[in-house]
Amino acid sequence: MTRMTREEWLEARCKGIGGSDAAAVCGLNPYKSPLEVYLEKIGEIDPPEDNEAMYWGRKLEDIVAQEFSERTGLKVRRVNSILKHKEVPFMLANLDRVIVGNDEGPGVLECKTSSAYSLKNWEEVPPMYQLQVHHYLAVTGYKYAYLAVLIGGRVFKYFRIDRDEEIIADLIKVESDFWHNHVLAGVMPEPDGNKTSTELLSKLYPESNAKTIVLEDDEAKALLERYFELAQQEKELKAQKDEVTNKLKALMQDNELALCGEHKIFWKSVTSKRFDAKAFQKDNPELYQKYLKPSSYRRFQIK
Repeated sequence: MTRMTREEWLEARCKGIGGSDAAAVCGLNPYKSPLEVYLEKIGEIDPPEDNEAMYWGRKLEDIVAQEFSERTGLKVRRVNSILKHKEVPFMLANLDRVIVGNDEGPGVLECKTSSAYSLKNWEEVPPMYQLQVHHYLAVTGYKYAYLAVLIGGRVFKYFRIDRDEEIIADLIKVESDFWHNHVLAGVMPEPDGNKTSTELLSKLYPESNAKTIVLEDDEAKALLERYFELAQQEKELKAQKDEVTNKLKALMQDNELALCGEHKIFWKSVTSKRFDAKAFQKDNPELYQKYLKPSSYRRFQIK
């Protein structure tokens, strides 16, 4: 498939697992869960809508690739097609660029743009991008790759990533399990603690039906026991954190700012004005009712 539009690319990626899915399937993408990938692949939800970061990432891809080529002297070529693993056909790769004319043979170039706030995370390649690049190396059979990133529009870095057969073998195993035992089998993967899992479960089951279900299996009992165990730990950790906070406040006394090593500790006086809804309702009951906006959500609690 060549010269794809973005719509065609989005449709094609649902026919297999792409590099941007790899870390999520492995549970190592903080912004995307295995559940979200599964629902995308079976057509239950649409891929994420374009946002400013995604738009500018595509716009700046040419600049990142060009800068990489100028700094390294390596020639790169655009790839206008989705590649497929010869032996594992559901593994797909949409490469940013291929490194060509190198004595080592061809290689992958992955181009990224990142926020200035993430600079500290780029001392090395983040794990989620390590997996993405190794997914591409698995599909192409190439021996090496580079990842180039423009951070905050002013810091440029690039990293070499050599093919690791152990990582690739593990990646193929995890992706195969996900594709065959979940996507093709139509079996939803267990949700994790990722924020997107929480949001997706609320979308999948938005309204309660006033019915009761009895959970008597061992899994439900184990989960409930674990819930109370974690809740107790959370309570204890909250108390410990509050104690440490109060001790720091006692050390600061009236001071607004404290410097400790590389850290700044603020304890500032803040004045804010809040809308008094109760008083407004009492003084203007009809107007209050006029501007009430109903909202619906499902509250989760255990008693």
